[in-house]
Amino acid sequence: MSILNYQLNKMRTLKFLLRKEFKQIFRNKALLPLIFVVPIVQLLILPLAADYEVKNINISIVDHDHSTYSQQLISKITASGYFQLADYGNSFNGAFKQIEKDKSDLILEIPEHFENNLLRENSDKLFVAINAINGVKAGLGGAYLNQIITSFNNDIRVKWSQQPRFSPIPQIEVTSSNWFNKFMNYRFFMVPGILVVLVTMVCAYMCALNIVKEKEVGTIEQINVTPIKKYQFILAKIIPFWLIGMFIFSVGLFIVARLIFGIIPVGSIFLLYAYLSIYLIALLGLGLLISTFAETQQQAMSVAFFFIMIFMLMSGLFTSIDSMPTWAYYIAKCIPVTYFIEVVRMIILKGSGFADIKYHFLIMIGFTILLNGLAIWNYKKTS
Repeated sequence: MSILNYQLNKMRTLKFLLRKEFKQIFRNKALLPLIFVVPIVQLLILPLAADYEVKNINISIVDHDHSTYSQQLISKITASGYFQLADYGNSFNGAFKQIEKDKSDLILEIPEHFENNLLRENSDKLFVAINAINGVKAGLGGAYLNQIITSFNNDIRVKWSQQPRFSPIPQIEVTSSNWFNKFMNYRFFMVPGILVVLVTMVCAYMCALNIVKEKEVGTIEQINVTPIKKYQFILAKIIPFWLIGMFIFSVGLFIVARLIFGIIPVGSIFLLYAYLSIYLIALLGLGLLISTFAETQQQAMSVAFFFIMIFMLMSGLFTSIDSMPTWAYYIAKCIPVTYFIEVVRMIILKGSGFADIKYHFLIMIGFTILLNGLAIWNYKKTS
C-alpha cells in the first residue's frame, strides 16, 4: 500500500508540474502566436516559393532568317510556358546588351538561310548563349530550350517522312508513367519536408528557451532544492512541447496539406505518428541539451539557430543528400531531421510500411537515447 501511495505522490507531483508548465505557456500572449499561428502561415507561404521548376525565363532571339521555319520555332518556344520573349531583332550585340542589363537570360541566334539549309542540306546550326550567373536557372533554361529545339527538329523529320521523296524514318516511342506523384506537382514533395522543419524549429527553440528562462529568473535553483526529482522536472518540460509538436504536425497535415494543397497520405497514419512521437522525443532532447549549456535565452537562440540552419540546408529538404560531397553526406546522415523527412515523404507519397522504414526507427531511437542521455547527464553535472 505504501508503494502505491508513493507512486501516486510521484504522479501527483508530475501533474502539478505539468499544470505549471501549461499555465506558463498559455499565459505568455506573445508566445502563443509564435507557436500556433506562425508555423501554419509559413506552411501556407513557403511551398509556393520552394519550387525548382524555373519559369518566366527571359529570352532574346536574333533572327537572321525571318522564314516560316524560324517563326514556327519562335512560336514553339514562346508557347512552351517557360520562356518570355524579352527582345527580338537582327543584332547579336543588341541582344547581348539585354543580358548585360539583366533583362534577358538567354540568347538564341537563328542564322541566315536556316530554312533553306534544312530543306536542301538536311541540317543547320543554332547558336545559344546563356547567362550562367545563376547556375540553376541557366542549366534548366538551357535544358528546356534544348528540349524544345529537339522537339521542333523531330516535328520537321516526321513531316518530311510523310512526303513520297523521303523514305520512312524509324522512330522509338517512349511512354512514361509517374509513380507516387502522377502530375509531378513539386508541392507534394516540398510540403511534407517543410512541415517537418517547422515542427523542428518550434519544438527545439521553445524547449530550449523555456528551460533557460527558468535559469534567468532564478526559479531553477528553487526547484533544485525541492524534493522534485530531476526526471519529473525534465518530463514536465518535455511533455507540453511534445503535445504541441503533435498538434502543429496534425494541423499542418490534415488542414493545410490536405485542404489547401490536396495532399492525402497514402500510407498508415498510425505508423507516421509512431515515428513522429519518437522523433519529437529526440528533438526535445536536443533542446534540453542546448539549455544545459546556455545561461541566457539569447545564447540558447544562437545555438539553436546554428543547428536549425544546418538541419534546413543539409537534411535533404531542398537538395538530395546523395548529390552532396562525401563529407557533407556523412554530416547529413548524422542529422535526425534527414531521417524524418525521408520517412514522411515515404509514408505520405509512397505508402511505405514498417518493413521499409524499420531501420529509420532504429536510428531515431538511437538519436533519442543519445540526445536525451547527454542532456540528462550534463544537467546533473551542472546543477
